[in-house]
Amino acid sequence: MSTTMNTAGAGTQSVERALSLLSYFTDEQPERRIAELVELTGLGQSTISRLVGALESLGYLARDERSGLHRLGPRVVTLAGIALNQSPVHRAARQIAQNLAHETGLGANVAERHGSRMFYLCHFEGPQAPRSFTLTGRYAPLHATAMGKALIAGLSEEEIRGVMSLDFPAYTPQTITTIGALLTELDEVRSRGYATEVEELAFGRACLAVPVRDRSGEIVAALSVSGSLSALDLGGRQTELARQVIEYADQVSTGLGYLAHAV
Repeated sequence: MSTTMNTAGAGTQSVERALSLLSYFTDEQPERRIAELVELTGLGQSTISRLVGALESLGYLARDERSGLHRLGPRVVTLAGIALNQSPVHRAARQIAQNLAHETGLGANVAERHGSRMFYLCHFEGPQAPRSFTLTGRYAPLHATAMGKALIAGLSEEEIRGVMSLDFPAYTPQTITTIGALLTELDEVRSRGYATEVEELAFGRACLAVPVRDRSGEIVAALSVSGSLSALDLGGRQTELARQVIEYADQVSTGLGYLAHAV
């Protein structure tokens, strides 16, 4: 009995260790050497080599034969696609977001809240807001983004205080850094029906986001347009862009079963 339990425990530990290795591959460090993983994990080289070999054979990691560096493999992409396709919000919003990007020429994004952060479900580039990478699958802070503010606009003050940590990192001088300022901003979001972000997360970038609701009327996602300050031109186009994004967000909400007159 104890031998069986020990074997099961060792197997679980191996799975945990193998999966934890994947978290060390990031945007900043998309490729890793065995020696780096040894240093990062504190595990022995033979253990890391065995785990990496297993992940590579299963397609979760891939090795560049010339450089010897490992990167995330195609199996990770396959699983990500399956997960996204199971999301009701992703299914309801994908085509609508693509249409929004085409109509406005800006980036169009869909996100949902995961705890104290927002998570990009899909992203489409417009000709006025090109990117060399996708935002899908990335996280961003709630307090420093228009989408984050749209996502928590339906929460009570108590709920917001519970979701947000006491630490509000400042990404630029424009970032909201106190709970009081955030609550004031959310009052404005509720009154006008959309949130804005002007150089709060990154210099030279702006965003306008609208909440998306499900059949219960709860905010379950946000839809936005984003791009450079000049591309959005919120000083001259804010009203027009707000109307467009609200219209498209309403389409997503309807697809999720939301009926405004019934709530």
